[in-house]
Amino acid sequence: MADEAATITLYPTMNLLLLSDRDLDGEDRAEIRDQRVDHVRRILRARPGDRLRVGRLGGELGEARIVSLDRERLVLTVTWGAAAPPKLAATLVLALPRPKFLGRILQSATEIGVAEIVLLGTRRVEKSYWSSSLLEPAAIDRHLRIGLEQARDTVSPAVTVERRFRRFLDERLPRLLAAGELVVAHAEGTDGFPADASTVAGVLIGPEGGLLDHEVAALAERGARLVGLGPRALRVENAVSVVLGRLLFA
Repeated sequence: MADEAATITLYPTMNLLLLSDRDLDGEDRAEIRDQRVDHVRRILRARPGDRLRVGRLGGELGEARIVSLDRERLVLTVTWGAAAPPKLAATLVLALPRPKFLGRILQSATEIGVAEIVLLGTRRVEKSYWSSSLLEPAAIDRHLRIGLEQARDTVSPAVTVERRFRRFLDERLPRLLAAGELVVAHAEGTDGFPADASTVAGVLIGPEGGLLDHEVAALAERGARLVGLGPRALRVENAVSVVLGRLLFA
């Protein structure tokens, strides 16, 4: 009989199979009856006896052994034992981008480990963006899960909406500044990025075309740090990656 260890396969294509409480029967058994079954069968080409990396949504990481698998049902036995990776301490404040880019940005921010995302209204955010179906909770959750699966994480960032810039200034900004610095990516920013990422409580990325002068002035007057990202004009999704990357690798 072949050594069992030699036949075990861990599948990196779906870096993590996320399980919710409704998938679980007790702590050590799971049963799945949705599109994930097709992914495991056709993309991962898994078979009974193979093992998969799994995570409990909002909880631990672990490993699962496939007990049975057919076109409609996947049954697993699960062993838990690892904590989810740590989150970035800073909140991402993002002027609501074009809906077609929102999902990609949510996925990227989740992969990088953002714990909280605020979708902000500014003057240059088109009013029509707020009526997009991509802002519905189910659509947001779908993109967050994709980011979690890619990063082998189980804890989704909290996503909130703040349509009124003035309310953000008066209510949320003081709380952020009480915890540390708010870094604002700005084309004309002259400050450097903080060398100590632990001092950063939040990062703000403006809309396409940038923040208006009075919005920038209002943020600066309240103590935000205006940081330049270099001579190139970056798309919103690239600016998000650059700023969060500096936090991640500081």
